[in-house]
Amino acid sequence: MSTSLLYHACGVRGYTLTKTAFDGGMILLHVQPQSQQCHCSACGSRDVRHRGSQNRWFRNVPFGTHLTWIIVDLPRVECRQCQTVRQIEIGFAEPRRSYTKALARYILDLAEHMTIKDIADHLSLGWDTVKEIVKTDLAKHYAKPPLAEVRQLAIDEIAVGQGHRYFTVVLDLDSGRVLFVGKGKGNEALLPFWRRLKRTRARIKAVAIDMSPAYQLAVKTHLPDAQIVFDRFHIVKLLNEKLSDLRRQLYRQATDDLHKEVLKGTRWLLLKHPDNLDLKRNERARLEEALKLNESLASAYYLKEDLRELWNQPGKSQARRFLQSWYLQAMASGIRVIQQFARTLLAHAPGILAWYDHPISTGPLEGTNNKIKTMQRQHYGLRDQEFFRLKIYALHRTKYALVG
Repeated sequence: MSTSLLYHACGVRGYTLTKTAFDGGMILLHVQPQSQQCHCSACGSRDVRHRGSQNRWFRNVPFGTHLTWIIVDLPRVECRQCQTVRQIEIGFAEPRRSYTKALARYILDLAEHMTIKDIADHLSLGWDTVKEIVKTDLAKHYAKPPLAEVRQLAIDEIAVGQGHRYFTVVLDLDSGRVLFVGKGKGNEALLPFWRRLKRTRARIKAVAIDMSPAYQLAVKTHLPDAQIVFDRFHIVKLLNEKLSDLRRQLYRQATDDLHKEVLKGTRWLLLKHPDNLDLKRNERARLEEALKLNESLASAYYLKEDLRELWNQPGKSQARRFLQSWYLQAMASGIRVIQQFARTLLAHAPGILAWYDHPISTGPLEGTNNKIKTMQRQHYGLRDQEFFRLKIYALHRTKYALVG
């Protein structure tokens, strides 16, 4: 192998190939630094004296199936300017690393298509070495996402692992990029994000959240000029939960076996959109039979379906009138759980109707949360929480199947 090929194939520049050896299926490339490499690694002065050398081995990109090592006697020099003894700058490898920059780049390319364990097995490297390379690259490029141009946010928490452990995730709705991952949930988890956001002086126009009082207080405190938009999917989900509670209550109160038999197994039929009912499995007929035998359940079900139209109105004023009309119908139904929900809805009307000013939701963040859970399963859990957070920050670039 020539010195020119050493540079183009291995990324080693400023060194001369002195010997190529083969040992146990490994390729050993012996190199020595050229004269221009012998300078002080701190100040760059060439006014130096040699003070011995140290033999170093560096793993490089494999040639085919052969492991490749670059072996070099690195001189130690005494700088007359600094009055200190240092090893010369390596160039083709980072300080205190036993692998070349070319190998690190190769591993990062493989990391887009293979798991860390697969890469480690393929290259006969330690799992921790591969993880260190990937983690260092993630920290360099994604640890502090830019915030200055952010205008619309979504905030939600995600449960990770077992033991009720949570992360609070902030998403840029325009770019789909994760901007912050905080440990825990609630306002305290977001404090580091608010500090960074304040320094960037970003002009946030709207924030999509659920109806959590903690998130409402946090946004009002730290982003007083931003408009809060309550997520439509969380609102419908809350009403679905109320409908499920009502069905369970009616089942417990049923006095005859016929009512119990009809109500049994209808939970998912009540929650499904009517267009998604499976006719082959006779789901529509079963639902209609349950509604026919339970007047209160039928009233709650039709109110739930009507509420979907709140976000299909021509404008904000029409939506406000629709919401007031729906509230009066819910209160007239006499169903306690639906009445409680209607009061909650009316109390949060400004944030619900804000959707007509900023039609955003936490839907993209829910998709990101699903990616996070998928990534965690493929890792079989991650003990290194900082590495896990960095992987989340880089999720927006994932165009391929998630790998860990």
